[in-house]
Amino acid sequence: MTHTAPLPSVQSAGLIKRLAAGVYDSLLLLAVSMAYGALALAFKVQILGMELAPGEKANIGIIGFCGWLAVMIAFYGVFWRRFGQTLGMKAWRLKLTDVNGNKPSWMHCILRCVLAMVSALCLGLGYWWLLFDPDRLTWHDRLSGTRVWQMPKDKR
Repeated sequence: MTHTAPLPSVQSAGLIKRLAAGVYDSLLLLAVSMAYGALALAFKVQILGMELAPGEKANIGIIGFCGWLAVMIAFYGVFWRRFGQTLGMKAWRLKLTDVNGNKPSWMHCILRCVLAMVSALCLGLGYWWLLFDPDRLTWHDRLSGTRVWQMPKDKR
């Protein structure tokens, strides 16, 4: 495994740029989610037909949510594992690594996705924590063993 530790001039990414990258990524994730929804609906109609019994509706919702969660984790995981950043992160020059500066493992990616949702569901407290943390880390940075770095501008 190649060690890709950040340069000494690289610093932890700030909250505004992280949120801006998240907005970009949410637009991409919306398109991916719509495609997933269309495929899931087509599959449901082909297998179960148009009508569902009352008990089946709850099961379909749970299965649909779990499938969407898997799609979301795959979306972020593929980008983070392959490139170290999503398209939104690239636009804001942010890069994700593990604590040693290497590309994150699948376990890091899965933990980060799940913990980021928990951070957001707590009224965003896990994100706001970055403003008070001495290392400028969110809850999900710290707990998943990952770091988001602000990369320097390319000199052209």
